[in-house]
Order: sequence, then structure tokens, then C-alpha cells
Amino acid sequence: MRKRSFEMAQEWVENTYFDEAFRQEIQDLIDQNKLDEIEDRFYKDIEFGTGGLRSLLGAGANRINIYTIRRATQALALEVKQQFSDTSKPQRVAISYDCRHFSKDFAEQAARVLAANNIEAHLYKRLNPVPLLSYAVRELKAQAGIMVTASHNPSTYNGFKVYGPDGAQVTPPRDQRIIQNYNDLTNFESIPLIGFNEAKEKGLIHYLTEEMENKYFEDIKAASQNLELCQEKGDLIKVVYTSIHGAGLIPCLRALNDLGLKNVLSVKEQEEFNGDFPTVKSPNPENPEALAMAVSLMHSEGADLAMGSDPDGDRVGVALNINEETHYLNGNQIGLLMLNYQLENLSRKGKLPEGKTYFIKSIVTSSLQEKVAKSFGVRTYNTLTGFKWICQKMEQIQKENPDWVFTFATEESFGYLNHPHVRDKDGVSSVALMAEMTLYYKDKGLTILQALEQIYQKYGFSNEELLSLDFFGKEGVDKMNRIMESFRKLVETKELAGQKLIKVSDYKKQKTWDISGQTQEQIDLPASNVLGFFFENNDQLFLRPSGTEPKIKFYIMTQEEEGDLAQKREKCKQKTETLLAAINRIVEEA
Repeated sequence: MRKRSFEMAQEWVENTYFDEAFRQEIQDLIDQNKLDEIEDRFYKDIEFGTGGLRSLLGAGANRINIYTIRRATQALALEVKQQFSDTSKPQRVAISYDCRHFSKDFAEQAARVLAANNIEAHLYKRLNPVPLLSYAVRELKAQAGIMVTASHNPSTYNGFKVYGPDGAQVTPPRDQRIIQNYNDLTNFESIPLIGFNEAKEKGLIHYLTEEMENKYFEDIKAASQNLELCQEKGDLIKVVYTSIHGAGLIPCLRALNDLGLKNVLSVKEQEEFNGDFPTVKSPNPENPEALAMAVSLMHSEGADLAMGSDPDGDRVGVALNINEETHYLNGNQIGLLMLNYQLENLSRKGKLPEGKTYFIKSIVTSSLQEKVAKSFGVRTYNTLTGFKWICQKMEQIQKENPDWVFTFATEESFGYLNHPHVRDKDGVSSVALMAEMTLYYKDKGLTILQALEQIYQKYGFSNEELLSLDFFGKEGVDKMNRIMESFRKLVETKELAGQKLIKVSDYKKQKTWDISGQTQEQIDLPASNVLGFFFENNDQLFLRPSGTEPKIKFYIMTQEEEGDLAQKREKCKQKTETLLAAINRIVEEA
């Protein structure tokens, strides 16, 4: 393997199709005899996964660079030409990019490949987040979209996310066709390319207009539940926001301003678009460390809350200032608050037509949200993990029942959507919604934490814990397979951690076993290596190997309805610890 990688590296150095700096980067590795690095860069081609590419930047077959970006774009171009061959309609692809190294360059490379295929490329003039890309796909009636980003991965990464004509990340069978096209493209020199300015002159590359952006902001402003309150009492709260050097800066600050909020502070040190993310270890707002500067500003300025979005602006993290103490909300809690707020206000306005309103979440997101939705007569749809599945379900419902009302969608990993105009997580509208909700409750004399406790008092307390275990190399893969099989056998033992199981769902086999009745039901979701366990006491456990990392994730969800809030918390804590101990025992023995 190492010898073949070394030979391939030499072939790339000698190939004058690649530019001189690119070849020199590889030659330097050869001269320095960095065999491990050479092997890692050439032992395989970078894989086009179900959502696109994501990897380390650099020269080589297993790296993100202009050549692998061109290859991925050509794979998408072939899909557009094959599946949308009606020449009476323009073939279009929308493109956006974030703050990462080479993101703009990669976006322009993609546009050049599309134009060389006689497909119109429509780019934003400056970096813009995921929701604006999804919005542009839908507004343009484009056949696809490209977002150049590696989400919240380290600064050494970049990536290429592919969107379908509905504005959502591609799902089967479209993603499989693109992957096959990509795998078939083994000769980089065969990929057509045209000069950027030449393509503009030919009308094949266009910049997306300000009107497009303005329409997006008008639509998310219209999704506000209490716009009049915001405009009348917008000075009642103080908000801190940070983009963590990412693409959310301009859109999120505008969305807050459009609401009428007058006291909005931005973390100045993190306003610079910078792919090194110099002020944080990781630009992931799910982690409290990424919000440290925003939290510091929140306390020094006496603000009510601090929010941060990730580099591509689709996720949002939240910290609250409660009596000068910091409280971080997890993704389930934020989603629960937003859902309850949406439904309360839509109900008050008479905008929840009976039997025609729905809410969507992932299977590993708190089931307490389903209880809230049910109390308002709102249907809940559960999907596999990942917002692309949520949005696929949303599109399906809209086609089958165009008069139904979408209310909200969420997943536990800090993704939310409160309007029907995009098909992905929307960090911009979520920042606006979180601020509006804070004002709404403050006007009623409540903090966000008190509003959350009211939900717990009404529907019962829920606690969610995520256990993530890493397993590396081939031995790690074998270990993960044994762990999954060990848990599958719980169907036979009918209990875990002393708790009786009433139902087990195996999403790989697409079957659910009702243990008490010994019956089976078909799961109407795509096959996926996920297991779900449902206990007699209403607790739930899900586990799944990660699709992108060598780890298994365990989602522990406990609920308690008896006792006061402190007692409910303690009971959930005890049940969680018992489940964790049982999980670790099975993992160790597998």
C-alpha cells in the first residue's frame, strides 16, 4: 500500500495538469521522506459520501483541493444533465461558501466546471450561510445547490455539500447516482473547465442579487410570532451574538435588527471572517468553550443571553444570564422551548387547523417534544438522524398534503427550523426566534429558564445524555459490530438495567418488535444501522455508529412525571446513571 501511494505521489508530481505549487507541495513531502503523510494523502481517493466531500485541505487524492472539488462538481453536473434534460428549462445550480480557507476559490472552481457543462452557476457575491443557499435553490427553481463548508470541523478541513432541487441535502437515489458519477471520473484532465470571466460574459455565471437576500429576510421576518411586541419593546432585552468568525455575522445581525431589537452586541474579536478560527479551539457552538467570549461580554454588559452560530451558520448555541450565573441550554431544551413557543402562539392566533398541522424531529431527539405537540393536536413525524431526512419528510408531506401547515422541525444537535422557506437547519432564523422568545417571556416576567421549568411542570421532566465512544482502526470496526449485535440480543432478554422493555426498533432490519404482544411492525424509514429501545417507564435509548467518525453514539432519554421538579430531576439522574452503567458493561463484554 505504501509503495503504491509513493508511486502515485510521484505520478502527480510529474503531471503538468496540476499547477506548480500543488506539485511542489507533494515533492516536498517526497524530499522530506514523509512516508506516512504521503500514504495518507494517496492510499485512496477522497470519498464522495452521501452528503458530499469533507476532509483535510492539501495536495493529494485523499484531500480537499481544487482538483477534487472540480471532480465532485462534474459528478453533480452529470446528474443535473442526466436527470433534468428538458432543454426548454434553464439548468441552474446555486452556490454559497463559508469563511474557511479556499472556500471562495472552491466556489468559483465549481462555477467554472458547471459553466463548462453549459449549466448556469449562481453565486453569492460574499460568503453566506447554509439557509441562504437552500433559499436560493428554491427561489431560482435550480436543479441543485453547492455549499462549500466543513461545518464545525477543525480549521484544517473544508468540504463540499450537495443540495437537490428541493433545497435539501441530497438523499437516495440522487446521492447514489452522484457518488457513482464521482467514482467513474478517474481522469482529472477530462473534466471540462472554462475561465471565470469568460463564463460571466457568456451568461453562464451570475451573482445572486441583493433582492434574493432581501426576500429571504422578509420571509423569516414574516415567520415571527410577535413582531409587534419586538418593535414596540425591542429595548427590553440585551442580546449578545457571535459568528465565531463564520458566515452568520451579517445575516444574523440583520435578522435581529429587522425584528426591531435595539440592544444587540456582537463579539468584535470574532467578527473577522477567518478560517483559522483564532479565538477558539473549535468553532462548534454546541460546546460551551466556543461561546466563552460571548458569555464574558454577556456578563460584562448585563445581557440576557448570548448566542453563537457555527462557520456555515446552520447551528446555534445558547447561554443564559440568570442572576449573573451562566446557564447553557442543550439542543433538546432549545428545541423544546422553540416548539412550545411556536405552538402556543399559533394556537392563540387560530393557525393550527385540526388534523392538518405537523412537527418533525429526529428519532434521537427528546420524545417530550412529541408530548407537547400532541397536546396542541399537532402530528409528530420522526425521521432518521440528520436534517436532510427531516426536510425530505417535509417535502413529501407538502406534496401529498399541500394544505397542511408546517410548524417546526428540530434535532438534538442544535438544529432548528421555524418556517417553510428553506430545507435545512436555519441558524439565522433561529437566532431571531431565540431572541424574540426571550423578549416574549421577559415581558411576562419570566426568564427562559423559568419558561422551560413551566414546560417541565406541565408535561413532565426529561433528561437527555449523549455517550460517545471511540473505536479506531479495523479492530475498532469489529468491536463496534460486536457491540451492535450484543444490543440486538436484548430483544430476547426483554430488559436492560433492570427496566422492562416493551418495544425494540431495529432500523437496519426496518422492523419494530412489540415485546409484550410478540408482534412485528415495519418501519417506514430508510434502512440505517440504528437501534431503539423503549422501556415500560417511558425511557428510551438509541444507539448508532457514526457515519463519518469511528465511534458509536448512545442517546439516553429519561422522563419522570411524579414529584416536584427537584425530585423529577433526581429520579432521571439516577435512571440515567443506571443505564450508563449497563451500557458500559455490555460494551466492555462485547
